[in-house]
Amino acid sequence: MSDFQRSLRLVPWLIVACACIAGESLSGTTLVPADFAQMARESELIVRGTVVNVQSQMTGPRQTIESVITLSVADTMKGTAGAQTVFRVPGGRVGRYRRLMIGAPEFTTGDEVILFLKGRAPAIAMPYGLSQGVYRVARHAGGALVTPAVAAAAGRVVRGDPSRRPLDPEAFARQVQLALTGASGGPPVRRAVPRDR
Repeated sequence: MSDFQRSLRLVPWLIVACACIAGESLSGTTLVPADFAQMARESELIVRGTVVNVQSQMTGPRQTIESVITLSVADTMKGTAGAQTVFRVPGGRVGRYRRLMIGAPEFTTGDEVILFLKGRAPAIAMPYGLSQGVYRVARHAGGALVTPAVAAAAGRVVRGDPSRRPLDPEAFARQVQLALTGASGGPPVRRAVPRDR
């Protein structure tokens, strides 16, 4: 066996040794999506408004970057909000440093959004489930539509399902109120279930 082959056999052991010496624990996060009604019930504040300021900052002992966003509130669907509310999301840009986090929404001044916020004072609230608690209001031809579409019933999401369509903000607000009261939005939806033959 050559010296090169012997050194290749040592590589896995060196990696394990380096990991042990480093002493840092590895961790990961998996967000399991909540259904719309659960998200509405568990959010402390549900608001519609326009982003007026995005300020990124270094936080914590590890100097991670987060963005603090100020929203001019147009409508409050749950909770109590003043004329403006502040929330935070992980990620942003400070000087030459930028932090991205998979699943974290990004905001710019002028974005019109509906937010499901979770968190109580003194902590600054965050969107429920990161991007899951953010609905964008898009304006087209004088009308407004809220995206993504709200799933009307629990279960599997089917592409092209006519019950899953973007709603105007008023219809979206009605869906939120239905979710908060526990009422269903109409007759039960029948879906085809594939069967084994």
